[in-house]
Amino acid sequence: MKITIKALLLTSALALVTGPALAQSQGDWTIGVGVATVNPKSGNGTLAGGEADIDDDVSFTFTFEYFIRDNLGIELLAATPFEHDISIAGIGAAGSTKHLPPTLSVNYHFPNASKWKPYVGAGINYTTFFEEESPLGTLELDDSWGVSLQAGVDYQISDAGSLRLNVRWFDIDTDATLNGASIGTAEIDPFLFGVAYVHRF
Repeated sequence: MKITIKALLLTSALALVTGPALAQSQGDWTIGVGVATVNPKSGNGTLAGGEADIDDDVSFTFTFEYFIRDNLGIELLAATPFEHDISIAGIGAAGSTKHLPPTLSVNYHFPNASKWKPYVGAGINYTTFFEEESPLGTLELDDSWGVSLQAGVDYQISDAGSLRLNVRWFDIDTDATLNGASIGTAEIDPFLFGVAYVHRF
């Protein structure tokens, strides 16, 4: 994970110093279609008296971005559902859940003349959990609001098309109940690693 982030930041830094600046223009908009993996942090809080562990998952992602100023865009992230198994130390398999992570971000795209075009962004994430299942009873996870940060780089493959690599971090905490009783807070705080094709209009 650390190697991936360092490589992405190094690529972004190199792109910044290559050639004269070229702008992403006000009024442009893009659509991105890709795939991403969500990796919750190690150690996801304490549930029912034991340390919780939430596993990874891969799903399709979609982005829509509109440039409100040159180089400055507002982006919406959507995805097909991610599904995660939940285990608890001392108990074992404790359940599973699906979630959707719509995220609204403001992104700054660094202008340059290279085919490598880096950007950074920050925004608000809303995570909704659904179809919770557990062999222990009725499991419920509350929806979550939190900040989101990202860094990425686009590699231009045509006048309108680019391949994108990006890393996002989400602040996701959810209160969990089992059979109506509180069992603690799951601290998920995942990284998302994505690759996508982005088309500019």
